[in-house]
Amino acid sequence: MASKRPPASGMVWIPGGSFWMGSDQHYPEEAPAHGVELAGFWIDRAPVTNAQFLKFVKATSYRTLAESFADSALYPDADPAQLQPASIVFLPPAEPVGQANHYSWWQYVPGASWRHPEGPGSSIKGRGQHPVVHVAHADAAAYASWIGKQLPTEEEWERAAWGGREGCEFAWGDELHPGGVPVANTFQGDFPHHNSCLDGWELTSPVGAFPANGYGLVDMIGNVWEWTDSWYGPHQPGPAGCCAEAQSARKQASIDPGSQHGAAPRKVVKGGSFLCSPSYCRRYRPAARMAQGIDTSTSHMGFRCIVRPPGLDITQSLDITQS
Repeated sequence: MASKRPPASGMVWIPGGSFWMGSDQHYPEEAPAHGVELAGFWIDRAPVTNAQFLKFVKATSYRTLAESFADSALYPDADPAQLQPASIVFLPPAEPVGQANHYSWWQYVPGASWRHPEGPGSSIKGRGQHPVVHVAHADAAAYASWIGKQLPTEEEWERAAWGGREGCEFAWGDELHPGGVPVANTFQGDFPHHNSCLDGWELTSPVGAFPANGYGLVDMIGNVWEWTDSWYGPHQPGPAGCCAEAQSARKQASIDPGSQHGAAPRKVVKGGSFLCSPSYCRRYRPAARMAQGIDTSTSHMGFRCIVRPPGLDITQSLDITQS
């Protein structure tokens, strides 16, 4: 049994037990819905903030992927201009555009990074309590290691996000805006060119600006997507993804040669972001999932960490059964 005392401030205990993961009613990658049994763990109450990440950088002189030149050997056909430090930024078009081409609102911006979320000229001044963004998977893992934590698996993240209410449409019930009031930072209006900001925020919001879920966790849904440590692939029954051999196979299966990420393997990200909209991306639900290349950072990608009790073998903590 885990100690009742959190291993670090700002962490919440998620009790072990079974829950229903995935969905057969939404995007195909969420299926099949299946039962999962997990051991208990501690998880950060909120996503890692700019202020917290700044402490890490000051202590270690760490440089994120977005702040580094890309290795030309990994991208032999790339324009050298695309190898300079840069990241992907959401820039809303000035007028309505079709939603078929996401390059209409996503741009690769030189100089964009966690310090400069919208590119050169922007800063995190006044945004210390906003989630850190423009972090690639390796950046999130480096922070977690430094602070003595880990990144959650997809199963752990989804268990925590439900807040004990799995079976509903959303983490808070069956209405996106209960009583007409937004309860998460998502996109309202005409995506992607006009955000009405009904929820009060155009981009990221300070952590805790919206109600906590049943476990007391904030911003599990909306605000920023969150990295997990699970390789992306179809939901599978059994302990796939636990042992080293299965992890290696799953990593290879996560590669999508036809995607913009090229040969970069992909991890699962969860939770949706301030850009999720009923008219474009209905991934503001705990069961929703998305593949993200590990070499990619964006202005709506963040993370939070977990701590597993001493002696817990993660290879034994997953008992996944097909429904």
